[in-house]
Amino acid sequence: MLLKKLIIFFIGLLIFSYGIALAIQVQFLGIHPWDVLTIAFYDLFGLSVGTWTVIIGLTIILFTLFARREYINIGTFLNTFLVGVFVDMFLYLEWFPVSDILTGDIVIMLLAIVAMGIGGGTYSAAQIGLGPRDGFMLSISDMTGKSIQRIRIYVETGVLVLGLVLGGPVFVFTFIFTFIQSPIYQRVFFAIKPYTTRVQ
Repeated sequence: MLLKKLIIFFIGLLIFSYGIALAIQVQFLGIHPWDVLTIAFYDLFGLSVGTWTVIIGLTIILFTLFARREYINIGTFLNTFLVGVFVDMFLYLEWFPVSDILTGDIVIMLLAIVAMGIGGGTYSAAQIGLGPRDGFMLSISDMTGKSIQRIRIYVETGVLVLGLVLGGPVFVFTFIFTFIQSPIYQRVFFAIKPYTTRVQ
């Protein structure tokens, strides 16, 4: 049933958004390239982290609509808006572990990365719709004929450089984020996908 897939989708978005908000608590260790850009805009122009998440997501969707419209559907817009809302909600509620030592902060960052991997794999496996970044990278891959992995590296490097120039938080974990998150994402995705595929 669609309802079950939607529940899985929303749970995944909640976990993913919590991971983003948790990572922001220890951002001095370095955060994901896209979040580096988000925090840079937040520090420069105000509004809220969630608002900038939505603005950046909608900008990406606009490009993808012109490039490869088939990668955009209602789930993409839900993803964009809900992640922004959920991130702001968690930042407001401050339901985070607290540490005053570096080792504890590293543990918090690792928990954040795990949460983002689990959440991303969960909402993707629900097959409600691609996230705006995923559709963006797939569309560029289609247009250029280059592998998705290579396009991801190019795009995230460009985003990272822009975020760094704008003053976003870049440090060690920025460069190892994907290497930890991606395997977790993949395991969770393939664990949940057979169930959501059976749910019609």
